Amino acid sequence: MDYFELECAVEEWAKDKGIFEKATPMAQALKTLEETTELCTAINSDDRAEIKDAMGDIMVTLIIQAKMQKLSLEECLESAYHVIAKRKGKMINGQFVKEESLPEGLRAGDGVPDDYRMD
Repeated sequence: MDYFELECAVEEWAKDKGIFEKATPMAQALKTLEETTELCTAINSDDRAEIKDAMGDIMVTLIIQAKMQKLSLEECLESAYHVIAKRKGKMINGQFVKEESLPEGLRAGDGVPDDYRMD
């Protein structure tokens, strides 16, 4: 199956399970959070099979959430990309921090290395 077919299959599965009829967007968001926690656990233990499973489960929850919100993941991703494409920031402790969230004195171009660590 290609991605579009998989997304449609997930939506059909959710419909068959009564998720669209009985679930709420907040309950679905909490399901996404649960699956994200499972991803963090899998990453922490370097369990490749569980990482793959958790990422798939997260995608399932997001596909369902998007349908509940009358959105598509494609339009959500496109919207996010248009914002991040222009974003400036720094890598701090292994994570990209957008410029407006950086501590004072760590703005992009301040001569602070891109791999700065705040310990």
